[in-house]
Amino acid sequence: MKIVIRYLPVILLVLSGINCYSQGTVSQARQYMADKNYDKANEVYAQCYSVSPDSVYTEYINLLVISKKYRDAEKLVEKQMTLRDNPLLNIDLGSVYFIEGRYEKATTQFNVLLTRINGDVLLTERIAKAFMDEGLEEYAIEAYERTGRMMGGNFYFNGPLAKLYARCGNLDMAIDALLTTIPGLQVNVENVKSILLELLMNDPEKIRKTQKAILLKLSQQPENPYYNDLLTWIFTQKNDWDQALIQIEALDERNKETGKSLMDLARTATSAKQYETAEKAYEDIIAKGKDQPYYIIARSEQLSTAFAALKDNIAWTAEDVKKLETKYDSFLTIYPKQHITKTGSEFAMLEAQFGNNVTRAIEILKKGIEDPDVRRDMKGNLKLQLADYYLLNGLLWDASLTYSQVDKEFRQDPMGEDARFRNAKLAYYRGDFEWAQRQLSILKSATSELIANDALYLSVLITENVEDSNLVPLQRFAYADLLLFQNKDKDAETLLDSINKVYPKHPLNDDILLLRANIALKHRDYDKALGYLKAIYEQYKEDVLGDDAVYKMAEIYQNDLHQPEQARHFYEQLIIDYPGSTYVMAARKKLYELNNHISP
Repeated sequence: MKIVIRYLPVILLVLSGINCYSQGTVSQARQYMADKNYDKANEVYAQCYSVSPDSVYTEYINLLVISKKYRDAEKLVEKQMTLRDNPLLNIDLGSVYFIEGRYEKATTQFNVLLTRINGDVLLTERIAKAFMDEGLEEYAIEAYERTGRMMGGNFYFNGPLAKLYARCGNLDMAIDALLTTIPGLQVNVENVKSILLELLMNDPEKIRKTQKAILLKLSQQPENPYYNDLLTWIFTQKNDWDQALIQIEALDERNKETGKSLMDLARTATSAKQYETAEKAYEDIIAKGKDQPYYIIARSEQLSTAFAALKDNIAWTAEDVKKLETKYDSFLTIYPKQHITKTGSEFAMLEAQFGNNVTRAIEILKKGIEDPDVRRDMKGNLKLQLADYYLLNGLLWDASLTYSQVDKEFRQDPMGEDARFRNAKLAYYRGDFEWAQRQLSILKSATSELIANDALYLSVLITENVEDSNLVPLQRFAYADLLLFQNKDKDAETLLDSINKVYPKHPLNDDILLLRANIALKHRDYDKALGYLKAIYEQYKEDVLGDDAVYKMAEIYQNDLHQPEQARHFYEQLIIDYPGSTYVMAARKKLYELNNHISP
């Protein structure tokens, strides 16, 4: 029997409200305990206990156990049992017996507590928790199972029971507990998936066992949507997307659905970058016909998935872009109202950033903006995108005016802050550093943490480089930044080269390295990007961009190069070297994902 006695490691407990002579008296007893002067501590606690038994009971029994006065400890618990009817005191008495080595008497006390179980769910949870606190998992399991037998099943305790079974090394029973349901009772499937993720830990053998158990349950209850959902999910955990699709198609057919389950799978597949599976799922929905409720949504999201696949394809071609343009154009011609949705925004992005047709992108956005039915927030987003494309086309005044319109319309909204930041950055591009700084000083306290951080970085960049009367290096750097925004990458690099050549020891050097790293990342040249970032860390570790460089390296290793050990190293390096960094919380989360094999 595994047992962890709470008394041994606990010397001092903070009590809330002691009704014994004075708080100073109890503090003195605690000090005696800390000094291991147990006889003196015993005198004080005995006095306090005689005045207010409940207040010092826990500390007093700790003292008696630590000082090996087991008989006194037994008497104290037995006395406490006469003062109040608290069934959990049996655990205290049993624990004292166990420490003494009187195991049969300990077992008797634990079993006495189990006999107090009467089917009351709250009482069962209290007893089970008390057993778990003592490391008595087997007794906690028995507490849940006894109540389950009284209620006709363990349905109410499936989650905690599953975790206890797994902790005791019985994964089969843990899985069975999670899969056992009351027919007709609504089950929180997402909660079950969360527990399974915790138990399975991406272990192939554990996943195989779970799949086998689900298939068995499904053969017994083929109409139970709970098992169908879990089986599809387990296929995705195995990365077996073809089987997941087959399973959902069968479920859709059997239940005469209109495509909801297929939509869910398509969206999950897209998030996991399983674009082919998502495409097939959307095709299944579209094949149901135009009169079905998900038809237009499926066609729209199918385009989004195709665009996501294009962006992820490092070897995309002009022909790939042309084919997707045709699909977007055809869909928006038939459904012009889709200009006011994400579809219109994506089509504009496709034209501007992949089709090299910014003018067409601007026309597409204007159709959405000018539609009287466009939602206010969507209109704001489309206008921000429009202003960006004015900037791409070199129409700086039009861009600034449009940013200002959004700023005015959404003054107290994060979107307004976003517009204000973009306008401040436009002023920076133009070399109007004073105006940009005025805006940035306000934005440093923006609601959005991302905007606040970006504003802080840009403000510091300007501050550090305008003290010198020679503004030429910063002006060149800002213009190179604009050229990069306008996709004129070679021109941007040439301008950066000129700064390094003319001003080899300028404070902008670390910023130039970061900009070069961003250019390399844009072209997916990860080795070159890592080289620039490592140079920042090695040469400018104490400067403001040190933590940015380390975090970016970790992300490249995790997301692009799929080298988890290297990613883990840099996340840990960030936490050690930059404990005050704004990236620390994100780094801790990423480390948790890596250590638990969770896909980000």
